[in-house]
Amino acid sequence: MVKLNKIYTRTGDDGTTGLNSGERRLKCDLRVAACGTVDEASAAIGMARVHTQKDHPTIDAMLRRIQNDLFDLGADLATPDGSRKGGAGALRIVAAQVERLEREIDALNAELAPLTSFILPGGTPAAAALHLARTITRRAERLMVELDRTPGEQLGEEALRYINRLSDFLFVAARSVNGKGAYDVLWVPGENR
Repeated sequence: MVKLNKIYTRTGDDGTTGLNSGERRLKCDLRVAACGTVDEASAAIGMARVHTQKDHPTIDAMLRRIQNDLFDLGADLATPDGSRKGGAGALRIVAAQVERLEREIDALNAELAPLTSFILPGGTPAAAALHLARTITRRAERLMVELDRTPGEQLGEEALRYINRLSDFLFVAARSVNGKGAYDVLWVPGENR
C-alpha cells in the first residue's frame, strides 16, 4: 500500500529523483523521462475521461483500467531489471494486460467502417482528447524504445508491447467516440495547394 504523508521531501532539489531500486538519477535521465511521459499520457487520458464519463461509459471504464495500467508501467520503468528490487516481486506489465487491450481494440474496431484516408485529430471533444493522449503515448513509446536500446537499460518485452498497443487502442477509441467514425475528420492530400 502506498502512503504519502508529506508531499515535498527536498531530496529532488539537487535535480535528481529516486528509482524504486533506491538509485538516484538525474531528472533528465532517459528512464526518468520515460516514466514522466507515461505519467503525462495518463494525465491526458484523465482529461479525455472528462468527455467520456457521461456519454461513453464502456470506453470510460476501459480508460480507467488503462490509467491503472499506466501506473503499473511507471512502476515497471522505475525498477530497472538489475536492481536489488527488480527481482521476482517487482511490479511488471504482464501479457494479460496486453491481451486485454487487444481484445478491447478488436471489439471497438469491429463497430467501425474501414478507413479510406488518414484521420486528422479532431471531431468531438472526446475524440480530440483521445488523439492527444495517443500522440503522448507514442512519445512515451519512442522514449521507451530508446531506453531499451541503451546498454544496461533493457525493458521487459510486455512493457514495450503494452505501450505500442495502447496508442492503437486510443486511435480506435477516438474513432468510436467520434460517432463510430461518422465525425472523423479525414485528411485530404494537397487540399490547400
